[in-house]
Amino acid sequence: MEGAVILENGQTFYGKLFGSLTPSPVAEVVFNTGMVGYQEVMTDPSYKGQMVVMTYPLMGNYGLNSEDMESIMPQVSGFIVKEACKIPSNWRLQENLERFLARHNITGITGIDTRKLTRVLRERGTMKGMIVPLVAGEVAPVYREILEASPLLDNPVARVTTKQSYTIPGSGKRVVVMDFGIKKSILDQLKAFDLELIVVPSFTGAKDILALNPDGLFLSNGPGDPKVVKGGINTVKVLLDKLPVFGICLGQQVLALALGGETYKLKFGHRGINHPVKDLRDNRVYITSQNHGYAVRKDTLPDDTYVTHVNLNDGTVEGFAHKCLPVMAVQFHPEASPGPEDSRYLFQKFFDSLNKGPLA
Repeated sequence: MEGAVILENGQTFYGKLFGSLTPSPVAEVVFNTGMVGYQEVMTDPSYKGQMVVMTYPLMGNYGLNSEDMESIMPQVSGFIVKEACKIPSNWRLQENLERFLARHNITGITGIDTRKLTRVLRERGTMKGMIVPLVAGEVAPVYREILEASPLLDNPVARVTTKQSYTIPGSGKRVVVMDFGIKKSILDQLKAFDLELIVVPSFTGAKDILALNPDGLFLSNGPGDPKVVKGGINTVKVLLDKLPVFGICLGQQVLALALGGETYKLKFGHRGINHPVKDLRDNRVYITSQNHGYAVRKDTLPDDTYVTHVNLNDGTVEGFAHKCLPVMAVQFHPEASPGPEDSRYLFQKFFDSLNKGPLA
């Protein structure tokens, strides 16, 4: 079926629908530069409320399987590719891309000039968009009216956080995980240290967390504007001087806001698996996996913190730590999935901080 991507700036990109053949929800259109990892991208809760343009021209060539899901279902609102492979080949595959999208009622579109679309987003910034079927070869005016009138999700974290606490057993230290939209692979990395993980909703209060008698606090990744996560910010403020803390992605932004810093929206964000980041403590450069549309404003961080990592492409803050407390965060994804595993050493650093005894 013929279809199109329509953008709020009036531009239209024509192609063919696949997966679900129904109009997609209105969503923020973003791009990802990864050559692989499309399944992890589509199921990453950090993409809630967004439709993703994959810049690499061929997607779906190795299929999909149940093991590489980052959550129990796709989180993207739409999937935009140049070409979708119909006959994938891989010993682990269970279904192809088209069947996966159709089964989960996600609208995809192929045949799009994704690099031209990416240039639009890079030069003008991310914007609202829809994937729609054509009517008699044209975009029906009602779709443009819907696009103009519909707001983006104002609090996507509320859509992806767990609704009730649950425990992942372990014989080691007890860590409370604040779930702003956590990826399965992050939990897998934490489980590798045999930690007892208690995953709690994003709105959980400090009193309830302290009642669990934890040895540490982990702040997960997640979608959207961190300033909306007011409950999480207030909770972290109380716990900062009581527990070792490690934040990733949205977790870094929440931690920065809890410390009195500020965040801001990037023009088109960082989404891909080849972002160079420099660790300022040892001058080593790591290639990282990233997925975020907001960043921490460096000059607003308090004097008792210091920047640990910077992005070599644009100089944005990619990590910071507290000078006196066992509190640290990074903007990138050390667990990768997909992407390079260069920075998984950060999980070891967090684990080591748990074993230094209670804070005074």
